[in-house]
Amino acid sequence: MAKKVTGKAAASAASKVLRDGRTSTTSKTAAGSALSQRETGGKKK
Repeated sequence: MAKKVTGKAAASAASKVLRDGRTSTTSKTAAGSALSQRETGGKKK
């Protein structure tokens, strides 16, 4: 099965939605879902 990961631009947009107090609950749910699929980078050496 292919691994689905949210891209950097989409993750940035989702972050802005979550921080904006004017967005709807539905929008925030979708943004949270997108961020939960974002791959964490971990520490680079």
